[in-house]
Amino acid sequence: MVAEIHIWFDEQASRTDLNGIVQRTTLQMGIFNDILLDYRPGRTTLDSADLDLDDSFTSKNAGFFTSEEVRSVIQPQLVEVVKGKLEQWAHTPMIDYHFTFRGKFPTTEGKLHLTLLDYVHEEKRQQLLERVHSYVDEKVENGTYPTKPLESFFLTRHLLDVNLFPTLDVARTIAIFNRIQELNKSRPEALAEHRRNMIHALTEWAENQFLPQYYDIQTSTYRANEYTLKPGAVLEQQETQHLDENENQEQLSQPIDLLLYGAVMILRYEPSYSKPRGLTFMELAVQLGSSRAVRMMDEGSGTFAKEEIVMKNKQVECKANDVYSLITIHIRQEEASAYEQALTFITHLLERGFPKHYKIKLKSSDKQYLPIKGLAKSDTHRFFANALQYAGLRPLLEQYARVAIEQFEFYADTEGEKNCMTGSYATFGLGLTDEQYFPLVAHYMNHVDDEHQLVQDKFITVFAEKYGVTTQSAPILVDCLRRTTDSLKLKILPELESEDKLALLTQQMNGLKPYEVEHVLYPIWGKVEKLATLARKADGRRKELLLELLQAAGK
Repeated sequence: MVAEIHIWFDEQASRTDLNGIVQRTTLQMGIFNDILLDYRPGRTTLDSADLDLDDSFTSKNAGFFTSEEVRSVIQPQLVEVVKGKLEQWAHTPMIDYHFTFRGKFPTTEGKLHLTLLDYVHEEKRQQLLERVHSYVDEKVENGTYPTKPLESFFLTRHLLDVNLFPTLDVARTIAIFNRIQELNKSRPEALAEHRRNMIHALTEWAENQFLPQYYDIQTSTYRANEYTLKPGAVLEQQETQHLDENENQEQLSQPIDLLLYGAVMILRYEPSYSKPRGLTFMELAVQLGSSRAVRMMDEGSGTFAKEEIVMKNKQVECKANDVYSLITIHIRQEEASAYEQALTFITHLLERGFPKHYKIKLKSSDKQYLPIKGLAKSDTHRFFANALQYAGLRPLLEQYARVAIEQFEFYADTEGEKNCMTGSYATFGLGLTDEQYFPLVAHYMNHVDDEHQLVQDKFITVFAEKYGVTTQSAPILVDCLRRTTDSLKLKILPELESEDKLALLTQQMNGLKPYEVEHVLYPIWGKVEKLATLARKADGRRKELLLELLQAAGK
């Protein structure tokens, strides 16, 4: 075990990139803040990450030591060695201001997990605190420019670090997180990274600091944590009362408010597979007696004004809950005005930041669906199919679609083969209605994530059947074919017997990369070898066009 400690520190000390790493931002004091010694007879490891090579200990590989021997004999010797190393290297970029040395040991009583040493370099801690305060003051609270995601990676963790801030200032932490988002709203990709950093820090804080005060937690590498409320567990302080619309966000000042803030961040900005964690945080807050959590689950997070999430009149009733990403719509009168109001309601919410991975719960006597096989027969689908019956709503449907369309955002009531990007139903319906919506179809296809949805194939089949290959449709058809999956087989070869139509298709390959051309050709001819065979047998202009297609595909 001692030998492994020496090896690890010697390897890190020999690195030449240590200074360069910490010089990227003033908010990083050192690179390593944790090492884990995993003792196994015959194969001991020491690493800065928990490799967790084998968590099962049977009688035949149980340890030679008792737990008491590990604590009283082994631990002091190992700690002495690590302390010596820290005295040598703690002032360098190798070691962070806070450093923990942990161990896993097989014992005669079973597996033993220990924190062997918890070390704080006070000089570095004070220096980091000064840097954090300076950064927040200059770059966040009084800053006017976008900030760097690397800086938020460290800042979000520092603000929730009990060694830096023993008393958590919830209101200021939330205000800082909100300010970082405000400063970076003009840079969507960077903003998404900032939010991921915040969510990760909030999750770590919730699962490792806040919730363990009230819950016994069973953790698993592959399953969600299981929480059991401790007997007599209650919130330490009375939670913040419900905020009226004019009250300041800074009044959210209790730790439970930070848990709920993190839950909303997860539910609004994380992928669908992460949503259960956000809902779990909400449910745990309810168990702790948080009336605000109960209210949020019923009415939403409080992000939106009441008039934005509730609408009710004699024609239509709408209610939205961003916690569940759910919009409930009751069409009381089946007429254009009712759907117009509902569409305006949804579009406004999405423009204001309502989760795009939402679903609709619809109560309506009309049951229309798009003429496309393979789409989910969901309420969301039915709502847009119903609305598409009214010609006067088409401009509003296009406006909705352009707001809703976003890569990697999918309707919450679709999955697997029926998974589809938000805006799909409106785009498909409009695209099959009139050529004036071809630009919308092209816009949609440019955002399709063809690795996680294949409903575009279903649409393209119907699109080709309706419009064929014309001067107007050929460019859009190629845009569509660039996003197909390998399972699509488009039956337009008879139409391409016409040299004029073949020429139209060939013209659209200009500017495409060879692999894109090959992808476009596959649903029509299959592998390019088949096209090459047809080219050899053809003559005249047809042969020239087929050879031109092959050349565009790099063959």
